[in-house]
Amino acid sequence: MLRLCPIRFHLGYRKKVPKSRSWPSLAYRYYQRRLRKDIQRTQVPGHIAMILDGNRRWARLNELASVGHGHRAGAAKMVEFLQWCDDLGVKVVTLYLLSNDNVSGRAESELADLFDIIADLARQVSQTKNWRVRHVGNASELPEALCNALVEAVGESEPRDGMQVNLAVGYGGRSEVVDAVREILAAHEGSTKELAGKLTPDLIAANLYTKGQPDPDLVIRTSGEQRLSDFMLWQSAHSEFYFMDALGPDMREVDLLRAVRDFGLRSRRFGR
Repeated sequence: MLRLCPIRFHLGYRKKVPKSRSWPSLAYRYYQRRLRKDIQRTQVPGHIAMILDGNRRWARLNELASVGHGHRAGAAKMVEFLQWCDDLGVKVVTLYLLSNDNVSGRAESELADLFDIIADLARQVSQTKNWRVRHVGNASELPEALCNALVEAVGESEPRDGMQVNLAVGYGGRSEVVDAVREILAAHEGSTKELAGKLTPDLIAANLYTKGQPDPDLVIRTSGEQRLSDFMLWQSAHSEFYFMDALGPDMREVDLLRAVRDFGLRSRRFGR
């Protein structure tokens, strides 16, 4: 746990933990080890998609000055989450950080905090381990500083061959499909009737923001909410879903281990 403190500090947030809770209890550590052993006997998802929800509620429950503190706590938790996934051997992780609906529906002050927090997170992830960063989303409605941070993070980490981290920023599942169809139409030189005969799910998938990547095996959402909120609607057609009650910043490693164990025990039939 001590190695995570600099990450939290870098993101502008350091959670105060009472001395009695500074280290996991013996029971917690025993349970953690048992979960890891259980996972060794099951299949680990190759691609995990995460909807980290509940940051604002967490800030209000902790009586913090602004919801921005909750978002910073959530960003710090995301770096921990990525480390946990990497330790398990997950190959791709997609983090839902900012939706199109957020950009159009949140207050300007909250968005300003979110833009800075996500830019800091992108830089932090690009400088951590051997991770490779990729931006998935539409940057047209994002501020220049955030766009630059995302471009720099992608460029800096491009040569690496470690876990791929997709940062879904300015993302919307329905908009993604619309953009994919627009790309297909723009590239097609024949008639629309001819194109209609060629249009397939594979062709649409090849023009999504996540083109060339495997679909998520497991989609996780924190905070007890059970909805996708316009996240990876196309890609999650055959995904498994897992909903946690914990608010985003309160998520623990055992919560992820339970989700992965649950995934390994399911039977994925893909319509067969």
